[in-house]
Amino acid sequence: MNILFATTEAVPFCKTGGLGDVCGALPIALAQLGMNPTVILPGFRHALESGQPINPTGVRFEVPIGNRMVAGEYLESRLPGSDVPVYLIEQHHYFNRDELYRNNDEDYRDNCERFVFFNRAVLDAVERLDLKPDVLHCHDWQTGMLPAYLKTVYAEDPTYDNIATLLTIHNMAYQGSFWHWDMELTGLGWQHFNWEQLEFYGQLNFLKSGLVFADTLSTVSPRYAQEIQSPPMSCGLEGVLSHRSNELFGVLNGADYSVWSPEHDPHIAQQYTVDNYKEGKAVCKRALQEEMGLPLNPDTPLLASVGRLADQKGFDMIAEILPRWAEQVDAQWVLLGSGDRHYHDLLERLAAQYPERIAVRLGFSNELAHRIEAGADMFLMPSRYEPCGLNQLYSLKYGAVPIVRETGGLADTITNATERSIADHSANGYSFADASAYALSMTVDRACRAYHVPELWEQLVTTGMRQDWSWGRSAQRYVELYEQTRARARQTTLA
Repeated sequence: MNILFATTEAVPFCKTGGLGDVCGALPIALAQLGMNPTVILPGFRHALESGQPINPTGVRFEVPIGNRMVAGEYLESRLPGSDVPVYLIEQHHYFNRDELYRNNDEDYRDNCERFVFFNRAVLDAVERLDLKPDVLHCHDWQTGMLPAYLKTVYAEDPTYDNIATLLTIHNMAYQGSFWHWDMELTGLGWQHFNWEQLEFYGQLNFLKSGLVFADTLSTVSPRYAQEIQSPPMSCGLEGVLSHRSNELFGVLNGADYSVWSPEHDPHIAQQYTVDNYKEGKAVCKRALQEEMGLPLNPDTPLLASVGRLADQKGFDMIAEILPRWAEQVDAQWVLLGSGDRHYHDLLERLAAQYPERIAVRLGFSNELAHRIEAGADMFLMPSRYEPCGLNQLYSLKYGAVPIVRETGGLADTITNATERSIADHSANGYSFADASAYALSMTVDRACRAYHVPELWEQLVTTGMRQDWSWGRSAQRYVELYEQTRARARQTTLA
């Protein structure tokens, strides 16, 4: 089966979040199952300067944007360590910019035009590069016009017969809403600008386009697929999502264990497996304490968090409990991330006030993120919403017991340590339901108490380390979903 991934991010070419991890790893896992995946993405400056070998195809093209034609060129590469083809769409005016979607905290004003061009160029590539996809796998709002084009502008073109479409929603909060007059750029008639199709509160909405026109829909966890069908997680689109609930599926993301495994991680002080994790984590913990300037105490629980410093990630809750914990509890905290300015200032102030308890690194370092997973005893993810989450999967593999809020993929992957789950050995972490600092503090307290019960803690750590959250199992579910998508497309055609 030929699968064409239309995406704006794929590791190692470019990434701003989990989308890049998915589209860099899932195609490789699918290829290992006998699928024929191809990836196509914009030739962003980040991608062209990624250090990956990228070659010209010599194929140039023009596509319509409103009432004019815009030229571009296809480049080609491969996903590292695989034969999965990657095509990059080079167009300097649209894609040769400092960032992918926004600069100085403001979206690029021509984003509608940029991604209309990208959608048009993807469909041009299907014919010009002879890609012959059975399934066009679209990712997030930036590709939301593709299903609409296939069912309207390209509906009578035999080149595009039998292409089924799957739209994966990685985050409902990002929808690609634009001024209604931008409808002219799409080349679609105004008859499609209505509440049943592309219009959303007077604006053109790319994500809604995909939700309406794609043959099937998916999200990155079963829980999130349920959550987005009602407010507030639906972000206003509960009508179309609940209408299409029978074609909406949740498939968990996987962890790339070729990158995230303590057994062969080049970034950590000592590699280890589930069989010798106590020795390995002890060395890694000491090294992390040294690196972060914390006291070298092996018995003090070390809690960590890596990610965006924002309310969505629950950093308001972490910030609220930190002073009391630093004052009253023998625990160390390591935080890595960047985000809202007031969190930067607050964390720096707390780290200066409690240097033996709190260590902070603002910004992001992939290498340090690996060392934190290896050195931490517990990993915090108290997100208000989390479509899937990857760090909790990494933490399980590295023996850092996750402490999470019960939402999205966090609820699907972390089994709260209760009397029953401990007895049946299914517990792999701690979770709480209420999005409050009090609930977080009580859960952290439970985890820290368990940390001082060696037999229980060993059970939690080893249960998590032995679990398989690899892309292999996720890829198998996608193969099934692709078959369902093709069947759905055939039914729609016959109807």
